[in-house]
Amino acid sequence: MTMPRHKYNSQDVLVKKQEEVFSGFFKMLRITLRHKLFSGAWSKPIERELFQRNAAVGILLYDPIHKLVGLIEQFRVGALDERSGPWLFEVVAGMVDSGESLEEAALREVKEEVDIEDIELKHICEYWVSPGGTNEHMHLYCGVTNLIGLKGNCGMNEHSEDISLHIIAEDDVFLCLEKGQCNNAATTISLMWLQKQSNNFFS
Repeated sequence: MTMPRHKYNSQDVLVKKQEEVFSGFFKMLRITLRHKLFSGAWSKPIERELFQRNAAVGILLYDPIHKLVGLIEQFRVGALDERSGPWLFEVVAGMVDSGESLEEAALREVKEEVDIEDIELKHICEYWVSPGGTNEHMHLYCGVTNLIGLKGNCGMNEHSEDISLHIIAEDDVFLCLEKGQCNNAATTISLMWLQKQSNNFFS
């Protein structure tokens, strides 16, 4: 079974006005537009704020020989309301710099955040993070590497990163996933992918 074809495309959107309303660590745009309705008519003018970000990469660290998974833990301001506190278990992740390929960005982030260089990337998927309000596009990879003996605090001080690397047995991390302890999209998606792949990872 295949998905139905989209009725419309980007040609069926009229952007009437676009202005930058905030520029700091991130940017916020206010866009006024009209788009085709499924009835065939045009919508009335719609005003939306768009949180603008570059493409991002996320890398799940995995050691298939020793059945180990590497997750990082760090403070996240967006999780201030989390009952267990705003420190989350995550995949390595970061923004793609101008002129970088996705793979170059992934390798750079792994080096910067956990100081690992010998790694093989396997593509998992890509997705829009939250397209109702941001244009961020996430590209997920599995980073195959040797995780024996790795742990500790890391990250780049100049980026205000305070990161703790945790090496967890594969079976244990899947239990944590089932209990909702890996409760952010990139980590959940990556671990669900690994759960389907790990039994025949080398095939």
